Amino acid sequence: MDNHRNLTPEQQAELLATLKTRFQKNMNRHTGLDWAKVQAKLEANPDKLWSLSIMEETGGEPDVVGFDEKTGEVIFYDCAAESPKGRRSLCYDLAAWESRKEFKPADNAMDVATSMGIELLDEDEYRALQTLGKFDLKTSSWVKTPADIRKLGGAVFCDRLDTVFCS
Repeated sequence: MDNHRNLTPEQQAELLATLKTRFQKNMNRHTGLDWAKVQAKLEANPDKLWSLSIMEETGGEPDVVGFDEKTGEVIFYDCAAESPKGRRSLCYDLAAWESRKEFKPADNAMDVATSMGIELLDEDEYRALQTLGKFDLKTSSWVKTPADIRKLGGAVFCDRLDTVFCS
């Protein structure tokens, strides 16, 4: 992953074109939102553009799913059908990674998300994502785990069969 947080004008134009195409193909995910407004917000926020580019680079498909009226932020979720290949086979967090005695994955989901400038969805957000399409039919995704569950050594992941499961 490239930790250089600036995109060249060419990279920015290419990313915005990709995002615009996805936005137009999936209008059901962001009813009532206008691409010009989204693009203006993104152009004013290079860090967000960089994070979206890293999501793309690791196999994700970020798309607009809402607009936060309070903060004025455009909300993106990764709408890849399955967990992106560049972000699979991870422990939940550093504590989980350190507790592994054998077969440690390369990294952990919390640190990877932080390095990308993004956050894991919580369970409610994951369930909202599933109302927009069918995701994780073959894979699972880590979601933000409540502190009381982490204290017990657990972590929550979700996937979808006929219904959405969070374990």
